[in-house]
Amino acid sequence: MKNSQFNEQKKDHKVQQIILIEGIYNVIVLLLKAVVGFATGSLAILGDAVHSLTDVMNNIVIWLVMRVAKKPADDDHPYGHRKFETMAVFALASLLVVLAVELILMAFRSETKAVVSEPWGLALMVMVLMMNLGVSFWERHWAKKLNSDILLADAQHTLSDALTTVLVIVSWQLSAMGYLWLDKLCAIGVAALVLYIAFGLFQKAVPILVDGFAIDPDELTQVVNEIQGVEEVRQVRSRWIGSVKAVDLVIAVDATLTTKASHDIADAVEHSIMQTFDVADISIHVEPFE
Repeated sequence: MKNSQFNEQKKDHKVQQIILIEGIYNVIVLLLKAVVGFATGSLAILGDAVHSLTDVMNNIVIWLVMRVAKKPADDDHPYGHRKFETMAVFALASLLVVLAVELILMAFRSETKAVVSEPWGLALMVMVLMMNLGVSFWERHWAKKLNSDILLADAQHTLSDALTTVLVIVSWQLSAMGYLWLDKLCAIGVAALVLYIAFGLFQKAVPILVDGFAIDPDELTQVVNEIQGVEEVRQVRSRWIGSVKAVDLVIAVDATLTTKASHDIADAVEHSIMQTFDVADISIHVEPFE
């Protein structure tokens, strides 16, 4: 157990490091987009700069939340603080929705203005695109290695930034050629893409926050029934605690068994579940079968 807690602490520390690095990166990207946007008058680029501002805010929120999520279980939070990580994913999705709505309103309310193309600006935006792709793949690599939902969510967000930047660059160049309506259309397209990403994050976070099951109850019951000595499975519950699974069981064993024999059966059930479903927390209540 101590070794497991140590590994979790190392994981949390690494996640915080990655979030901090990405936050610094997002500040740089924000400044680059803002400079190009104001210099060229492109609504799409300015909208993309607002997107990056939200990224910076997200990184700050996530970093602060991770300092809470890594805390061990206590009297007030017997299952630990892992759900704060899921709440951060939910908050990230919510901020994306706000961003998308703001971009749509901006597109409809703003006056049509001339957009200019600058070679140095184009070079900066292409550089931002390459940086976004690189950071997204780097963060996704660490998300899988550390099994971190929050890093995976942020990697998806960064990838959406890259896709958004492609749309922005194309729209900006065409708008500078005289197709000014494309600037607003691109801003709306950016908003639609952001909403799609947010929907995917909600799909991941909401089932955890409302305690949807982490493991199919029928599959759990089948595995438990295969353990010798288990007479009946009376209650099966599972849920996510952040990125780990927790299981609560009530099983019945022969009423004539000794306490030690009943305990050995419970241990066998616990070992089988942990091996089969990669469960981190299991609680088993044993009742007499009569």
